[in-house]
Amino acid sequence: MAATAGLDSGELIEAFKALGNPARLQIMQWLKDPDAHFGEYEPIADRRAVGVCVTHIQAKAGLAQSTVSSYMSTLERAGLVRPTRVGKWTHYRRDEERLARLARAIGTTL
Repeated sequence: MAATAGLDSGELIEAFKALGNPARLQIMQWLKDPDAHFGEYEPIADRRAVGVCVTHIQAKAGLAQSTVSSYMSTLERAGLVRPTRVGKWTHYRRDEERLARLARAIGTTL
């Protein structure tokens, strides 16, 4: 499989699969501007530095904890988010560098 903008076809497919679910796509959109979308939740840590607590993502999405954990694992495996542990909580933020590489790969491949 040919590499494109530093991503191979398998990586592109994983990203498309991860973003193909409406709830995961919505979470990625929320994480683009965490202060705007999670402002009603008291941050456990700096949202810009470490991301949004998974409990806040779960509360906003209105989904079961196990579903949100599964969704975040899928996004992480696709390289779209990065987890950070703060105490007993996992926080997620977008991997903007990886997303930029994905956008370039889409622009040159499709």
